[in-house]
Amino acid sequence: MAENEEELKSLLMKVKEDSEKAGLKLNIQKTKIMSSSPITSWQIDGETVADFIFWGSKITADGDCSHEIKRCLLLGRKIMSNLDSILKSRDITLPTKFCLLKAMVFPVVMYGCESWTIKKAETIKLDYKEELMLLNCGVEENSSESLGLQEDPTSQP
Repeated sequence: MAENEEELKSLLMKVKEDSEKAGLKLNIQKTKIMSSSPITSWQIDGETVADFIFWGSKITADGDCSHEIKRCLLLGRKIMSNLDSILKSRDITLPTKFCLLKAMVFPVVMYGCESWTIKKAETIKLDYKEELMLLNCGVEENSSESLGLQEDPTSQP
C-alpha cells in the first residue's frame, strides 16, 4: 500500500528488484492499481481497476462488503440445501445436526468475516440468516438453551 505516486513507484521498483534476485520477472504493464481516491495523473504503467479478487474475496475501492456477504450467504444456503435430507432426518439427533451446521455451514458463511465492514442492516440480515439455518436444522429458540447451545454459533476459537 502506498500513500502517493512516489511511494507506489518506489514500492513497485523494490518488488521488481527483489523478484529479479529470486529469478522472477515482474511485468509492470500487467500490474493492476486500485486507488481509493480519484487519480489525477499516473506516470506508472499498469491498469487502474475499481475492484479485484484477493484470496477469494472481492476487494473494492469504496470498501463495500455487501456483495461479499451476499456471496457467502448464498454459498451457505447451497450447502444447507445439499444437507437438507440429513438435517430433516428424524434419525439424527439435534446436537448432531447442530454440530454439522457448525462444522460445514458456518465456516463457509463466515469465511473472511474478519475483513468485512458491516453495516447495521447487514448485521440484522446475518442474524436472521443464522436463525433460519438453526430453524432448518430443527433448533428452536427455547430448545437451544436446553441443548447447551447458548454460545454464538458464528464465533470462532
